Amino acid sequence: MNTDRLPYWLKILIAIVICNLVGLAASTVTLDAIPGWYASLNKPSFNPPNWLFGPVWTSLYILMGISAAMIWQKGMNRTDVKHALSVFGIQLMLNGIWSYLFFGFQSPLLAFIEILFLLGMIILTMLRFRELKPLAAWLLVPYLLWVSFASILNFSIYLLN
Repeated sequence: MNTDRLPYWLKILIAIVICNLVGLAASTVTLDAIPGWYASLNKPSFNPPNWLFGPVWTSLYILMGISAAMIWQKGMNRTDVKHALSVFGIQLMLNGIWSYLFFGFQSPLLAFIEILFLLGMIILTMLRFRELKPLAAWLLVPYLLWVSFASILNFSIYLLN
């Protein structure tokens, strides 16, 4: 199937849905852990309220989807596009894995180690996207900032517990 012929709006919609499906899959382990295990943890004073995470992640997944669709729009027949979207796919997979490590396995240490790889892949994604469409890279800045904050939060939780 030649996905290059899909309308741009449909590529945006597909990419947003894929990103949000990763978040939905991760929520299967997150939602059950929040009132139990996570509530019992010592957290730093800068820990955001639980209600904030859902809207933030939904917004970030939307931006990520739009960003990926901008690259997809360049044409899947291009090697640089395939490479950039492959890197994006790896970082998206790492994004989902983090929840399983932190909430599912209840391991802040493993989650922290993994989130460092995630940060590296986000940066690599941004570099690849910037080569093709700078705006696509800029749309990932809020994601990079949030995951950077999440890394500090994750490490702080590890230290406090």
